Amino acid sequence: MKIEKTPTKEKLLEEIEKLISYGREEPTIHPDLLAFLSLEDLENTKARLLERSGKLSEEDKEWLEQFKKYD
Repeated sequence: MKIEKTPTKEKLLEEIEKLISYGREEPTIHPDLLAFLSLEDLENTKARLLERSGKLSEEDKEWLEQFKKYD
C-alpha cells in the first residue's frame, strides 16, 4: 500500500472544491485553474478553508474533519 505524502494538484483542487461547495450541487472551481495554481497555493488555500471551520456549526466541523491530514 502506497501512502501519498505530497498530494497532487488534482487531489488538492478536488478537496478545495468540496470545502467551498459544501451544500451546493454546481461546481465552484473550474478545473482549468490547475494550470495557474502552484501546489503551494493549493495547500495554503485548503489550510485557510479548514481554519475557517471554527465559525461553522458542529455538524459542519464534523464534515470538514474528513479533509484534515494526520501525520
